[in-house]
Amino acid sequence: MIRSELVQKLAAENADLSAKDIERIVDVFFDEISARLAEGGRIELRGFGAFSTRARGGRTGRNPRTGEAVEVDAKRVPYFKPGKEMRERLNV
Repeated sequence: MIRSELVQKLAAENADLSAKDIERIVDVFFDEISARLAEGGRIELRGFGAFSTRARGGRTGRNPRTGEAVEVDAKRVPYFKPGKEMRERLNV
């Protein structure tokens, strides 16, 4: 499912809200998740899962075309851990 499909589904289920309002709600939702992760925080949605970040150390990589060694800087990457109910729904 892509963002526009999510907005359409929410609009179909909430006829009292305009498509613009629903789009604004979805934008705020994802913006807040992104902002919280950028701060190094964690977002937990009960029954769904938790978003957090993990640190990856720097390393020496290889350019696949030339085989030349390339230094890859340390960075933080997003991580998602599904909740118990999500895992149970997936494995029914």
